[in-house]
Amino acid sequence: MTADPRVLSGRYRIDEPIGRGGMASVYRGYDLTLGRSVAIKILDRELAGDNAFRTRFRLEAQAASRMAHPTIVRVFDAGEDTDTNPDGTVRPVPYIVMELVTGRLLKDIISAGPVPVPDAVRYVDGILEALEYSHRAGVVHRDIKPGNVMVTDAGQVKVMDFGIARAVSDGSATVAETTTILGTAAYFSPEQAKGEPVDARADLYSAGVVLYELLAGRPPFRGESPVAVAYQHVSEAPVPPSELVDTVPRSLDAVALRALAKDPFQRYQDAASFREALDATVDGRSPSKRQVGALTSELYGPNPKQAAETARSLRQLSTDTTMKRTQAGPPVAWIWAGVGVLAVLLIAIVFWVTTINPSDDVPANARIVPELAGMTYERANAELLEADLLAFRVDEESSEVAEGNVIRTDPAAGESVTPGYEVRVYVSEGQQMATVPLLEGLGQDAATAALETAGLALGTVTQRNDPALAAGTVISSDPEEGDSLAAGTAVNLVVASGKVTIDDVTGYTVEAAQRELEALGLTVSTAEDTACPASAPPTVSTQSLAPGDVPVRSEIVLVFCSGT
Repeated sequence: MTADPRVLSGRYRIDEPIGRGGMASVYRGYDLTLGRSVAIKILDRELAGDNAFRTRFRLEAQAASRMAHPTIVRVFDAGEDTDTNPDGTVRPVPYIVMELVTGRLLKDIISAGPVPVPDAVRYVDGILEALEYSHRAGVVHRDIKPGNVMVTDAGQVKVMDFGIARAVSDGSATVAETTTILGTAAYFSPEQAKGEPVDARADLYSAGVVLYELLAGRPPFRGESPVAVAYQHVSEAPVPPSELVDTVPRSLDAVALRALAKDPFQRYQDAASFREALDATVDGRSPSKRQVGALTSELYGPNPKQAAETARSLRQLSTDTTMKRTQAGPPVAWIWAGVGVLAVLLIAIVFWVTTINPSDDVPANARIVPELAGMTYERANAELLEADLLAFRVDEESSEVAEGNVIRTDPAAGESVTPGYEVRVYVSEGQQMATVPLLEGLGQDAATAALETAGLALGTVTQRNDPALAAGTVISSDPEEGDSLAAGTAVNLVVASGKVTIDDVTGYTVEAAQRELEALGLTVSTAEDTACPASAPPTVSTQSLAPGDVPVRSEIVLVFCSGT
């Protein structure tokens, strides 16, 4: 006989495993509350033990759960259960609940053999459609790769794990640590490899790597270690995919090379532009080999690898203190002439700095983001329009800013931007509220699950004797059913102890003792003791249960004297 399936947080049943990654295991599951099949991702023990990571993970999963698009695997819920180690210690078990998608991972499709060019374009177009939606919602994926892309049985592309990569990378100090967690550096953007801040264009670079791999059958850069591959992302030029596979159109060479530009400003600036470039390749127009070579030179330089080697050699020479000069230094006259020129330049600069009149005027081709925090969104939108700027609204929970008012902007107030720039305006949704569900009469476990489903937490649990209720049954809650509270508030419970308190009834008349004990729900029987003299009316000489707490519905025998 097998053990019963585990149920997370009293709601999600874990069934058979369906996948395994570098940071989590994925199981087929079932939502007992809503009655639907789901996929459940449970984080590995090493990540789960980091309190800061668990907080980042929960916040990022909540952000991802707000996205609903056909090309994105939905995140339904994120929570944390507990497990007991063999030594008795309790460890957290963070998990996320996702849409269950049937199909194949894109990495499995690639490993199965060459992918036809039309299919490759269609798959990447689906990835870019997901990124176009997520970037508008302010979510950067950070880990686009074939292992995070599903192709359903109907051919629909679905991108997974939005937000999780950020939770991981924010907690990783080095490239080596990050690549250990995320699996491979083959899809890193140069700025990720260098540990620099990333934006949506990093996702477009990774999508370009996926396009390249679909076309050429391998990533553009390969090495013996993640660090070696990361170095190539930063310093080496990719070979056009048509030089590896002659059936690849040169028009796709141009698209892939543009997406893989080292400088984010030379790449496609948004997913829509990338998709337009892909769509333009279907008309059959292809650049010549010379034009592709010119594009490579424009994006990567004539020989980036040689340039990098030269730069490294110069750095080594500049720090090598063992090298000795083999030529005489310049003549002394030249040195004094150089000092004189530098002195004249320094005097000129000081004069210019002290005489220049500072100006507060804003250039005609620039706009300053106004201070919008605390305003209603409608007023903030009007302020931006007046400043020749556009507003992009992003709703966000806040317990400090009133619902409908602006929390902050990106770029921040006072920053200079170009006319018509789209400013991201974060608007408060207010504090999320929850309603206390019906808890009276439920068992303690069922009440705890009901509180979690309602978005509330279990507070203190106080036991009270009640002869009519089984142990653990909820008698009352504080706050009471129907009360509206801030999400996450603790609700205190009073539960039945499963016991009643009996008094010492010796010396009571049998009738009075029997009446008092039966009122407590006990089953009372009597027995005669012929060894002691009878009394009128008969009184209790001994009782089978000692005074104090006893289980509800216990049986007790009252002994009374009946001798002569």
